[in-house]
Amino acid sequence: QKKDKTEVAEEPKKQKKVINDENRHKPYGKTAWVPVDDVHILRYYPRTIYEAAEAIDMLKNFQKLDFTPHEQPVYVDLRLNMKLEKKKKVDPFISTVHLPHPFKAGMNRVLVFTEDAHQAKVAMENGAAIAGGVELIQPILDDEISADFYIAVPDILSKLVPLKNKLRKKFPKSKRGSVGLHIPKMLELFKTGHEYLVENECYIRTQIATLDMPKEHIFSNLRTVLLDVCSHRPADMGPFIERAIMASHTSEALWFRSQDVLQPEAEKKIIKWKKTRD
Repeated sequence: QKKDKTEVAEEPKKQKKVINDENRHKPYGKTAWVPVDDVHILRYYPRTIYEAAEAIDMLKNFQKLDFTPHEQPVYVDLRLNMKLEKKKKVDPFISTVHLPHPFKAGMNRVLVFTEDAHQAKVAMENGAAIAGGVELIQPILDDEISADFYIAVPDILSKLVPLKNKLRKKFPKSKRGSVGLHIPKMLELFKTGHEYLVENECYIRTQIATLDMPKEHIFSNLRTVLLDVCSHRPADMGPFIERAIMASHTSEALWFRSQDVLQPEAEKKIIKWKKTRD
């Protein structure tokens, strides 16, 4: 009986059958490639995947037809292929980028940790909201002081351990670019930077613009975010973004082709749209 159990356990698993629809007159299990009518049952047809530029135009049209707020946020939702060689994976990451066309009106509040009086002065002169040493730890723990970003010089980092649980993902890290000696450069990034992170192992959902921005500005911000995302995985491992969705706050989700946005030709599109608008 034990022998039978061992034999059953050693049976090879059946591989999932992959059907190639490339040369078929219609996709397997579907009615046709494209619906004939405007009104149709979605499950009978393959999902429509748009060009990014077309998706932006559609979001703007949805807003006009639905009479929804024109300044509503535009989001991008990505699923990443985190696999590397030999069963390794890309670690979930947090990144801060400079968007070419910021959608926030004000600056981010940045707190600088340093015990050097000269460095603290430089920080304040370059736009830091607060600069100081270990005396800031207790007020932060008591919620008397807060900031959008926290940066630090290397010398003080070991003294900030009590803040790890409080700040969590905002705790200064060299990998994130929030630990260093060049305070003005760090402040330049974090004062106007846009932060996004990988959640649930392989998903990114972040705002990239507002719907009232020109089409080329939304596209340019989208391209900046996608290029930064793809920089976290070797290019020779194949496409990093498995699925890309764009949506506004009130619209339906639109699948789009991320690879088109990453191509060098996409930059020429932005220039062309700008000339047309001017």
